[in-house]
Formats: sequence, C-alpha cells, structure tokens
Amino acid sequence: MGDEKLDKRNAILEVAEELFSELGFDATTTRLIAKKADVNIAMLNYYFGGKEGLYLAILEKHIAANHSRLQTINSDNISSFDKLNKFIDGYVDHMQRSCAVQKLMYMEMSISIRNRISEHIVGMLSKNLIEIKKIISDGVANGSFAQVDAEMLIASMFGTKVYLINASPMASLLFKGSTDVQELLTDDVVQRLKDHYKKMFKLYLSK
Repeated sequence: MGDEKLDKRNAILEVAEELFSELGFDATTTRLIAKKADVNIAMLNYYFGGKEGLYLAILEKHIAANHSRLQTINSDNISSFDKLNKFIDGYVDHMQRSCAVQKLMYMEMSISIRNRISEHIVGMLSKNLIEIKKIISDGVANGSFAQVDAEMLIASMFGTKVYLINASPMASLLFKGSTDVQELLTDDVVQRLKDHYKKMFKLYLSK
C-alpha cells in the first residue's frame, strides 16, 4: 500500500476510533466517520468493508500492538519476574492510553446481539492470553515461580481492569475520582494499579 493510501487509511482509523469512543458503536455511522475524515463512504468501504470491519480494525490495531510487545518480552533474556514486571508496566500504560476503546471492546464481549464481532475479539485476545500464560508457565518450569492456578491469577488481573474501565461509576466512589474513565485513570491511580499487580503476582508466585 502506497504512503498516501496508508496515510488516508490511518486517518480514517483515527477519526473512527475517536467517534466510537465518544458515541459508541451503534450511534457512530459510516456517514459521520466519512464526513469527519473527509473521505467518501465508498473509500471507507473499500479499505474496511463497512462499519464492523472498521471497528474490528481499530481493536486489532491495539490488540496486535500488545501481542507484539508480549512476544518481545517472552523472547527477552531476563528473569521471569522481570518479564512479569515489564508486562505489567506496558499493560497498564496501554490501558490508560486506550481506555475508551477497551471499554467498548469489553462491552461488545458482554452482549450477544453482535456475536460475530464478539467472537472475533475473543479470537484476537486469545493470542495475547497465550503469551501471558507463557510468562507464568516458563517461570514455573525454570523454578522461578511456585505452582499456582495461573488461570485464576490472570482472571483476577483482568477483573480489576474491567472493574476500573467498565464500572467507572462504582470505581469513582472507591477511588474518590471522576466517573469518566479517562479522568479516573490518573497517573496516581495507574501507578497504584501497577504496584498492586506486581505485589499480587509476587505474593502468589514466590516460592
């Protein structure tokens, strides 16, 4: 794909991500995206095949970036605990940067009216899940980690994230912050979350 076409495609993705995050999937129309991106609907359909394709392309961009980072961490010649801490830092930083998109993603997986989208998201996320479990299983195999219920430990991590992002009105009461998830995830809350994850994993994984 030429530079000009790639720039136009990326511009559409940026506009669509902003609108999906602000308005949600149902309220965001291809006409609105095309108008704000200054392209015609035919071009949008050419690149993405419609609104669902565009939505999935946005999610895939974020999920693929995490997958690439996880693969790099797993190939690094560092200790298992260093891999875990490096993963946590990147995981929480990405959560803060893209919380609106992730909120939409988890909402899609919780409803059943668009099964095709939900199944596609789960399929993409499963690759990242494999890499996360590999950090733990390799640590157990090399003697760095204790034998644990890896699935429940990972579920606990995901559960905290979903609570902060998708239950932000409740989380705002707990943390005495804004009900807007972007404003709730201050640098202080983000650092506390990193520290919490690291202590939780160390507690369960230390021998």
